[in-house]
Amino acid sequence: MNTREQKIEAFGRLLDVMDELRLKCPWDKVQTNESLRANTVEETYELVDAIINKDNENIKKELGDLLLHVVFYSKIGEEKQAFDVADVCNAICEKLIFRHPHVFGDAHTRTAQAVERSWEQIKLKEKGGNKTVLEGVPSLLPSLIKAYRIQDKARNVGFDWNKRYDVWDKVDEELGELKTEIEQLDADKMEGEFGDLLFSVINAARLYKVNPDNALERTNRKFINRFNYMEKKVKDQGRSLNEMSLEEMEEIWQEAKRTME
Repeated sequence: MNTREQKIEAFGRLLDVMDELRLKCPWDKVQTNESLRANTVEETYELVDAIINKDNENIKKELGDLLLHVVFYSKIGEEKQAFDVADVCNAICEKLIFRHPHVFGDAHTRTAQAVERSWEQIKLKEKGGNKTVLEGVPSLLPSLIKAYRIQDKARNVGFDWNKRYDVWDKVDEELGELKTEIEQLDADKMEGEFGDLLFSVINAARLYKVNPDNALERTNRKFINRFNYMEKKVKDQGRSLNEMSLEEMEEIWQEAKRTME
């Protein structure tokens, strides 16, 4: 592993490279916050994909891509005389120190759960911080992740089930309400009840310490692998899925499950 001095030197090298690119590269010199935004989102998802795959080499690569974006936005901010990378670093340092009084102050917090609970109160006191508990949930988060974060933030101020298994009564209640609306075939109300059901299932996952986004992605990948197996099996027979009955596909699907367990 690199020494602290080597790490600082490497970060300085990145800043120098960014300065050169911004000055001399026709593409880099015309980029703006707006033009980079979509790429930043893409790079973030590529990092998440590498993390899910436990691919350390690609985690390193994608972290570099994301760090480049942090430096790029900071360079644009410097050109606008709004802020520079030092301001970015100092701002996050000040935030971390303020939010960790049990490390940098006199507070005594012994568990991770207690730290999380104290964070919400600290954020409300923070200068320029959240005015309400749920304000810190980004509006553009994917809906499933947003639901989880909303529920988690509510939990941190005590708004949660006393006994986690009671959540299943809520899941059953929402499923019953959905079935009622399905019988009426009211599209708007069905959508609303589907949302309520999904929200309650996500809540159940949180209570049982399962990350619902990770769980769903695990199932997505499992389905893709099994479907690809089925598709290849059919192609090897000189046929296509469109030519097969549901019963024939189900038979190969079950074979995929047995083979890939």
